[in-house]
Amino acid sequence: QGGSVKASLATNRLFRDNSAWYNIILAVDTTQGTASNRVKIYVNGTQETSFATETYPAQDSTLKALDSSKDTFIGVGEITNGNKFGYFNGYMSEYVFIDGSQLTPTSFGEFDEDSPTIWKPINVSGLTFGTNGFHLDFEDSSALGNDVSGNNNDFSVTNLAATDQSTDTCTNNL
Repeated sequence: QGGSVKASLATNRLFRDNSAWYNIILAVDTTQGTASNRVKIYVNGTQETSFATETYPAQDSTLKALDSSKDTFIGVGEITNGNKFGYFNGYMSEYVFIDGSQLTPTSFGEFDEDSPTIWKPINVSGLTFGTNGFHLDFEDSSALGNDVSGNNNDFSVTNLAATDQSTDTCTNNL
């Protein structure tokens, strides 16, 4: 708050295959005593541990993502004085926000038993999303911001049309 950075991690890993599907999990629990346990990043089921830069939140700090007085944006990296920066440039097949728990990757996916290096998503509808949690599956082209978690934390869609929806996903590869 007040414009200060509470958490910032940049991996050393290079993601060169821009046509691949990636499952990215950001797990946050600021109550952890060890700073590096407060924010964890997993890519395709594996925790990233090598960072070019790493700034962790203070213990027990509250992040903007849980501040009900702030708007939540998806696909924008930073909002300063009303200006948006760091737009996401890609497709999202699903967006899940769990409020009140730091889950592990196995809550969201698993390694394929026939190809154990391939990470694949699993059905997350049975998860407990918490009060402010949500699950955007982007399946309804007329309501891309529809929360299907049962919490009805729907999003307003800006600069997207029904034609922006793609049915080519990580589980339905056309």
